[in-house]
Amino acid sequence: MKAFDNIPLDEYQYILPEEKISKYPLEKRDSSKLLIYRNGHISDTIFSDIDKILPQDSSLCYNNTKVIHARLEFQKASGASIEIFCLSPVDPVEYQTAFTQTKSCTWMCMVGNLKKWKSEILQMKILINKRTHILYAEKIKIENDKVLIKFSWDEECTFGELIESAGIIPIPPYLKRKSESIDKERYQTIYSKFRGSVAAPTAGLHFTENIIARLTAKGITLNEITLHVGAGTFQPIKATNALDHTMHTETVEISDDVIRHLTEQSKGVIATGTTTLRTLESLYWLAIKSIQKNKLVTEVGQWDYKNINPDLTLTEALHGLIDLLAKERIKFLDFKTSLMIVPGYQFRVVDILITNYHQPGSTLLLLVAAFVGDAWKDIYRYALSNNFRFLSYGDSSILWQKKY
Repeated sequence: MKAFDNIPLDEYQYILPEEKISKYPLEKRDSSKLLIYRNGHISDTIFSDIDKILPQDSSLCYNNTKVIHARLEFQKASGASIEIFCLSPVDPVEYQTAFTQTKSCTWMCMVGNLKKWKSEILQMKILINKRTHILYAEKIKIENDKVLIKFSWDEECTFGELIESAGIIPIPPYLKRKSESIDKERYQTIYSKFRGSVAAPTAGLHFTENIIARLTAKGITLNEITLHVGAGTFQPIKATNALDHTMHTETVEISDDVIRHLTEQSKGVIATGTTTLRTLESLYWLAIKSIQKNKLVTEVGQWDYKNINPDLTLTEALHGLIDLLAKERIKFLDFKTSLMIVPGYQFRVVDILITNYHQPGSTLLLLVAAFVGDAWKDIYRYALSNNFRFLSYGDSSILWQKKY
């Protein structure tokens, strides 16, 4: 890790014309364009050919999180509309437990038109299986720009069923349109399992069952991780020095089997998307912190890699973490990460990154720049000049780390 004191954000800007932003997905997931960057060379093909490009016997890791129908639109008696955007569960704090609650639960939320919501309890009628349920929303307290809200309901159904029926898929704000029926299917990966994200891990949107089958046939091992993507992924960097930005925190789950497999991987680790990459790199720093404290820690900080001496190889660190998990009889490791990867970061786990194209001056673009170096400019220039589609519903790229 080289030392750095200043990362001028204006060095990570580019002009993104509005017409380059893909407002809708293509008809076929795997028909998107795929840029290939390796050893300074750029070429392109289509995503359906990705099995021909990825190294045989390598390890492909992907994020199996599922986007929740996080936006709930309540109507006051006066006619005013109050939109509640569910961000993360507070009571109970575990996502899957929160979704299975049958009477009440409390979430941290963002609220649109908050000034119109005084002290009254909001309510919404929801029809599920021909039965009408009433969902109540009570404002508990305001914390900065977020609101703690208690939800309750009058019939025996789960909170997950209620928001799945009445909620709206929260597509990115830069699409500048309302969520439509197509987004219910296409703003989810085909392998999404565990509800908790308010934004999709979009690098995975291109995968199909056929591609997965061909990757497996080639001997590429598939490993699932879970990182629930928060609204902070869209938070712009407002500081002129990117190091002054406060990174958002997200929740991670990864099995001991996946960690064990990573210790055996010698043919390359491929991250499907920035969320997967952040999870895998966070895992190394979590292992180092846990070993140094001789106990499992539960959080990776934004700049831990600047403050911790990484005195162990990846294999040594992960073996030490596996030993601690075995000692505690833990099969699934849960932790939080606010790791911010910027140019100058030394990657410990990931060799190859599959990713879409990101907004100018974003934390995601900084991550890409850290991964490929100054070549990010050539990559984005090529994509803009060759009619690639940008952002969440846009085209894809496969990038080899700059050391290769």
